[in-house]
Amino acid sequence: MDNERIRSICLALPHAAETFNWGHFMVYWAGDREIGGKMFAITDLDGIGLDSKGNFVLSFHCGAERYHELLEKEGICPAPHLARAYWVALERWDALRPREIEDELARAHALIFEKLPKRTKAALAMPDKERAKLIRERKKLLAARAKAMRG
Repeated sequence: MDNERIRSICLALPHAAETFNWGHFMVYWAGDREIGGKMFAITDLDGIGLDSKGNFVLSFHCGAERYHELLEKEGICPAPHLARAYWVALERWDALRPREIEDELARAHALIFEKLPKRTKAALAMPDKERAKLIRERKKLLAARAKAMRG
């Protein structure tokens, strides 16, 4: 398993999007974040595994039921900064078998998608052109707000 395989798994899920954040992390979203989407998985693009700085190869939401069960496996620990929200981190790629990782990512996406606000789900149900227009407008609005706050 590697970052490219994770990317293909995540982006194959319905209404999944990706962003590059915090220097070297790829963040996967259930729904575009500009219209209220929520993250469901994060990969460390350096892919070096857990170290003294808290880096990991993959982190994902697993829900309260799976959280403690996954933590019992060697190579899986509470996700830095997100453990309270029932996220776990893989210290290395072989902490789970590839099929298990794929299943966990699909589960993470479904759990997060289920919690999306009604208006976000309504936007995701729009035809692609309308949704793209809404996202463009939202990005302009956010950029204008950020500019106003700076200046």
